[in-house]
Amino acid sequence: MAEIDLPAILLVDKPEGPTSHDVIRIARRHLDTRRIGHTGTLDPFASGLLLLCLGAATRLVEYFHLLPKTYTATAALGAETDSEDRTGAVTRRSEAWRVVTEGEIEQAAAGLRGPSAQVPPSYSALKVDGRRAYEVARAGGDVALEPRAVEVHRFEVTGIRLPEVDLLTEVSTGTYVRSLARDFGRALGCGAHLKTLRRESIGPFRVNDAVDLLDLEAGEIPECAVISPVDALSWLPVRTLTPCETAEIEHGRRIRDPHGPDGSDLPVALVAGERLVAVARREACELQPEKVFHV
Repeated sequence: MAEIDLPAILLVDKPEGPTSHDVIRIARRHLDTRRIGHTGTLDPFASGLLLLCLGAATRLVEYFHLLPKTYTATAALGAETDSEDRTGAVTRRSEAWRVVTEGEIEQAAAGLRGPSAQVPPSYSALKVDGRRAYEVARAGGDVALEPRAVEVHRFEVTGIRLPEVDLLTEVSTGTYVRSLARDFGRALGCGAHLKTLRRESIGPFRVNDAVDLLDLEAGEIPECAVISPVDALSWLPVRTLTPCETAEIEHGRRIRDPHGPDGSDLPVALVAGERLVAVARREACELQPEKVFHV
């Protein structure tokens, strides 16, 4: 069993059923810390990878939102639901799926790839006039959400068993796979909703390395499921600090960046040995610390 030295990032494989907050509640109880946050929620019916930021690593949550997410999913053709997944009430049925061809399915999938303006589902946690959209929808209110810029890097058909279609998709943060299933069905003229959803990865992090929720409750956590802050941010540009630079950064002062701007908007991880000292942003030829982590 891995020893968890805080701060750390823990990879958890959420099963179908519990909410993302349920997973945090369980982790708080069994890891003996209340300071836990996650980097992106999963609906109760969905399963797969959750990244839990433990201790001071909760301050890193926003950076993981930059990473794309990969999902496997199954879309059920022939019915739309108000939640756009299998948990909702059916709002439209069609038998047109019976004459859909494999070529039409591939064409519809291709049409969803790339950047687009996606209309989020009414049953989402986005706020409408200060209230969660799902609260308004459940109360029978009208929910009008503005389209949001998203990008679908991959949307591949991996299996066809009509009326079900298996999918593999990689998407930018903020993309709703439920809404992709909705738009997929509409492109085919028969409607669709999401039957299953599993998050396979978040950037370089894989669900195969995650701890099962039952094993977490039993305290049996594999070493591969525990990531140090330095390793967790290794996908960012990394700058190794000298002792003098470390002292400057720890006092919140900026330091020179001899490499200068590289055209990237990504923040920079500043490290000393195996320790994450700070995350900084580039300003001309200097690095300005945004988040500083003291020993």
